[in-house]
Amino acid sequence: MMPAEKLCTGTEVRICAAENGWPVEERHAFQTQSLSVVVPVYNSAEGLPALAERLASVLPFVARRFEVVLVNDGSADQSWEAVQNLSATHEWIRGVNLMRNYGQQNALLAGLRLARFDVIATIDDDLQNPPEEIPKLLAELNRGYDVVYGTPAREQHGWARDLASRITKIGLQSAMGVHAARNVSTFRVFRRELTNAFRHYDGPFVSIDVLLTWGTRRFGAVKVRHDPRQTGVSNYSIGKLLHHAIDLITGFSTLPLRLATLMGFAFTTFGMAVLAFVLWRYFTQGSSVPGFPFLASLVALFSGAQLCALGVIGEYLARMHMRTMGLPSSVIRERTGLDS
Repeated sequence: MMPAEKLCTGTEVRICAAENGWPVEERHAFQTQSLSVVVPVYNSAEGLPALAERLASVLPFVARRFEVVLVNDGSADQSWEAVQNLSATHEWIRGVNLMRNYGQQNALLAGLRLARFDVIATIDDDLQNPPEEIPKLLAELNRGYDVVYGTPAREQHGWARDLASRITKIGLQSAMGVHAARNVSTFRVFRRELTNAFRHYDGPFVSIDVLLTWGTRRFGAVKVRHDPRQTGVSNYSIGKLLHHAIDLITGFSTLPLRLATLMGFAFTTFGMAVLAFVLWRYFTQGSSVPGFPFLASLVALFSGAQLCALGVIGEYLARMHMRTMGLPSSVIRERTGLDS
């Protein structure tokens, strides 16, 4: 939280909102909305109480009815105990404990399927996405969008993580479209009706952003504050982000297959050009092209192209194999809260 802002609590939230400089239209436009906030939790036992406190300061301001769904994604620390304690002291907090670690996207999908209210917000558990920025996203949603992303005005990651994030967005562009993928963030709000588009989706590879495109093309974005991480370290390594990008490209897009096809046409054209050159040399000079290196280079070039195309096809066959196995995106061990 920025030092200039005051933490809003209880009945003081409206007065505090004015002191924090939130626009008047944002202060009143969403009092009739019902809001579900879904938070994937992984090794965040220390930071969850602060997250709950700051959400408690904001949610009464933006919605008459609200809930927070904390999804514990197989944490190795005391995160589930922290979730249970928070749900016991806050009636609007519900907890979900998954059987093992399935990944952030899978945990989000599990939480989305349990969300009950008209608008759904997703936010990370590390407080890099300030809950105080939720009114901005809701105000933009009210302008006719179905999905609104909170795009960081200035990210607080290192250059390596930023590079991996850009590569991941390239993967998203092949499935979502360039304009929408440019603003993708884990801090988002959208209308609950969109979950109907992927209600029956199942499988180990999940991308919430791609699934949202199955229901709408009306995406918006606003610039939001991006704070330094409050506790712990990021669970996303560069390797994990790159792996996620590959899953996105091969799991939700046919772009690699099209590139393999284009590459095949390109090398076929090149091969025909080489054949024409060899025939031209034979008929005009009475000799063929000499030299083993020339022939070996061509064989290596075409063999590499073939192996690359086979690798792309293999990735798609692997995805199909995983889907036919009927693997679930996640399995819930237990729940806590109002409907546990």
